Amino acid sequence: MNRLIKAKEIYVEYAGREILDIDKLEFYSYDRIGLVGANGAGKSTLLKVLLGEVILSGGKIVRDGHVSYLPQLEDEKMDEFMDYALMGKLKITQNDVNTKSGGEETRMKIAQALSSDAHAIFADEPTSHLDREGIDFLINQFNYYSGGLLIISHDRYFLDQVVDKIWELKDGEITEYWGGYSDYLAQKDEERHIQSAQYKQYTSERNRLEKAIEEKKTKAQRMDQKAKGSSKKNKSEGGGRLAHQKTVGSKQKKLHNAAKNMEHRIEALGDVTPPEDLRSVQFRQSKALELHNPYPIMGREISKKLGDKDIFEGASFQFPLGAKIAITGANGAGKTTLFRLILEGDEGITLSPKVKIGYFAQNAYKYRQDQSVMEFMLESSDYHASEILSALVSMGFSHQDGKKKLANLSGGEMIKLQLTKILLGQYNILLLDEPSNFLDLMVIEALENMMKEYKGTIIFITHDARLVDHVADVVFEIKDKQILRKR
Repeated sequence: MNRLIKAKEIYVEYAGREILDIDKLEFYSYDRIGLVGANGAGKSTLLKVLLGEVILSGGKIVRDGHVSYLPQLEDEKMDEFMDYALMGKLKITQNDVNTKSGGEETRMKIAQALSSDAHAIFADEPTSHLDREGIDFLINQFNYYSGGLLIISHDRYFLDQVVDKIWELKDGEITEYWGGYSDYLAQKDEERHIQSAQYKQYTSERNRLEKAIEEKKTKAQRMDQKAKGSSKKNKSEGGGRLAHQKTVGSKQKKLHNAAKNMEHRIEALGDVTPPEDLRSVQFRQSKALELHNPYPIMGREISKKLGDKDIFEGASFQFPLGAKIAITGANGAGKTTLFRLILEGDEGITLSPKVKIGYFAQNAYKYRQDQSVMEFMLESSDYHASEILSALVSMGFSHQDGKKKLANLSGGEMIKLQLTKILLGQYNILLLDEPSNFLDLMVIEALENMMKEYKGTIIFITHDARLVDHVADVVFEIKDKQILRKR
């Protein structure tokens, strides 16, 4: 079997907003595609349209073959059938089926999809809640899988290892790029450079023509005024005057025609749009928040239990000042527990006296629903409104979103807003727990740049290998109840 799906005229509108408007789309059994786009662009909707879970009022979709669907956790619908050998490889026990965490639930979905006799797998954020070991195992399984893959993922490393084509969903349409996610970024960067050069040439030519038109019109106007003055002075003169007027009128007509031709040339230039504005944030830190201790957070001989489980046993660490520090480790190793110990100043934890910590934990934000975005951001901030707006735009908000009420933001938008607020807050050390989870890839790139440019110390928990590679200059791994420096 070769072509699995052939679709025409996919159109989806929601609440008056166009979500999908795709003329033609085909998916083959050998395709290995990463579907990317901003939050709310319609990626999950497109998967459901292709699967037949969202019915179109028009258009046509022909399906040949069985496609297995790996939905996001909140869409979970587990079948009774499960490959127990694969469950073992994914470290799923039968007990986990009844009492499963986010990571275990994700592993079960993967086992179910890989166990089915499907010609293709459609997966919506399959790496969510998986630790590094789980992600690497999934990469291995997908690389050995012989069918087609269409995957939505915010994990750039995962996409680079699994897909060989990117579909970018933007403004309801699909643009195709060959290669993995890194290849896609390189092609987008090249497009941006070409678009920038075209826009520069377009604006230069338009400005030249507009200036020339203005000069021609001004010259014609002066000649017209001169001709009128000459006419009054010589109204009693004979035929020579009429010959002079004819010459002047001819020149005026030529100037007006030349101006009109230039206006036509401007119209012929079309409308070249500028490349997307890539904003950067200039971070600063007040003198009052400066730290001088080379190790502002230290832990010595920490032992901690949660219930009957030992999390740490005589663990020690030193977090260096000004570093970007990644905390890695398997699910349940104690990464978030370590953050709680630091925040509570638990036994064995030493903090410098001037330490002021900003903490990001998903779904842990507090706000007044009647506040606007900008009012929320300006609270306890040293940054001007224009600087805050620049940071918000880089994180995927529009210029108009500053006026929105917090009550009208989605969960994903609140996560982005809270991250931006912490990065611009009056802190000298940030603790970020899985900051890239549930962000679209474009926002992750912006977050990565902001974390690198941040002036203070950042300690962040993540399973995102690219975030570690691109941001962290120090890496700790929590393993065997110890906190070990790896880099």
